[in-house]
Amino acid sequence: MPRIVLVDDDRSHMMSLSMMLEAEGFEVECHSDGLAAWESLSKSLPDILVLDVELPGLDGMDVVQRLRHVSNIPVMFCTTKEDEIDEVLGLRMGSDDYVKKPSSPRVLLERIRALLRRQEAVAGNLVAETEETKVIERDNLRMDPLR
Repeated sequence: MPRIVLVDDDRSHMMSLSMMLEAEGFEVECHSDGLAAWESLSKSLPDILVLDVELPGLDGMDVVQRLRHVSNIPVMFCTTKEDEIDEVLGLRMGSDDYVKKPSSPRVLLERIRALLRRQEAVAGNLVAETEETKVIERDNLRMDPLR
């Protein structure tokens, strides 16, 4: 069951999104400010982070900037900030997607699923690359444990 951390100071939006995601089989953890979210993220990383830009305590851009020093988990901004410069900045700071509120809950769900699929594919490629490098060579002997 994928674990999602939602961070939004709009509690009604966060709770409705949380209920929908839980109904779809996701484990959801919610925070209403950036500092609480960062404290949680520094202890345990979810499979995906969905957060607002404008948050009390620590804004979303700062959370993502800190997160990118320790992890490449998928990040999606879901925010009312509509300026193109905000979207560009969010993507440059390390988010993988930027969704403007209000947005369709079903579309948001599918974007989350797409990010998780992409993350699984990347993880699969990393495992394959790591396994390929396990070939052992000594003198005239070459051993490939996978073959």
